[in-house]
Amino acid sequence: MLLRFDRALRYRLCERRSRPRAVGLSGLFALLLVAGGCANTPSPTPRDQGTANLDAGDLDAGNVLPGDGAVDGAIDAAPPPTVAACFTDLVGSVKGPNYDQFHPLVGAHCAGTRHQVITGIEKLVFLGDSVTAGTPPTPEDQFYRSRVAAQVKQRFGAVEVQNCSDWGARTDDLLDGKKQIARCFPTGVEAKRTLVVMTVGGNDLAAWAQDQLSLAEAMVEAQKAADLLHDGLVWLKDPAHFPNGSYVIVGSPYEFTDTSGDLHSCPAAALAGIPAKWLEGAPAVVLFQEQFMKFVVETKSDLVFMLEQFCGHGFRREDPTLQCYRGPGAELWFDFTCIHPTPAAHGKIAEFVMSVIDG
Repeated sequence: MLLRFDRALRYRLCERRSRPRAVGLSGLFALLLVAGGCANTPSPTPRDQGTANLDAGDLDAGNVLPGDGAVDGAIDAAPPPTVAACFTDLVGSVKGPNYDQFHPLVGAHCAGTRHQVITGIEKLVFLGDSVTAGTPPTPEDQFYRSRVAAQVKQRFGAVEVQNCSDWGARTDDLLDGKKQIARCFPTGVEAKRTLVVMTVGGNDLAAWAQDQLSLAEAMVEAQKAADLLHDGLVWLKDPAHFPNGSYVIVGSPYEFTDTSGDLHSCPAAALAGIPAKWLEGAPAVVLFQEQFMKFVVETKSDLVFMLEQFCGHGFRREDPTLQCYRGPGAELWFDFTCIHPTPAAHGKIAEFVMSVIDG
């Protein structure tokens, strides 16, 4: 077991010359967070669904919110649900991010938002961390990005696929650091209509927790990391870079404790010397998660609700006292590294992404 864990840990280690990297924990320290808590907040006033001065070409290119323009058949007649309405079964004492304050359009599938009508994909690009890059022991053909690539090709035909994700990546690796965006778009202009899919943010959270930042310090770092994500989203949605249109889908960071906050519920975490708790940082993590929604709404991108969907599939999934409890027999979606998805979970992530793509 020690040998296996040592190898797994190596998959998650990534160092930058300018500063040390924390173990890539991909959401490990989102420890007291689940958006089911926001179901206690009032539902927002529905978005104005009236016709704006926009044409169908703008909508088709992925440059406007579906609710902002009238295109026959593009948008369901029924008003979209709220995020809170999607996850009423997860309501409890643990309060998570209040996404609905930003008035997102939410898909009836509750897998994520629906701010884009995704059509005519010619290029598919993956960015972000090890959840997207994929890690052993899951075979590469079972990574969620491999499954999404196969299904996107089925939907849209001959699509170019490129992967620029990295183990240990943070939000600063999109435009700086590992320069993922520059690696996938070296000329700065992509003529093909492009879909970008990524998971990111978990390694940022892990670094703050391992450094045991004070709340004040963590709040500053959370906003900095969120702003870096925002900068990446703005670049990826800029028509100057994608004259024929671009779409972006981001997965939110998840956690494995099922709202228990028991980081040692996964044996490998204790073996790695991971601190049992970092409770003082919880408000900073809530802020970080909320900024994901704020910025996908602002940039007309989409968010996959991975935090909420993974709740109840962690290492405390069998505890009926937790608000994430989904009943007996709930499947574990995390492998022995504590935070990377199992093959079954990769399949679920692919389902969520495809639901957002299909609208």
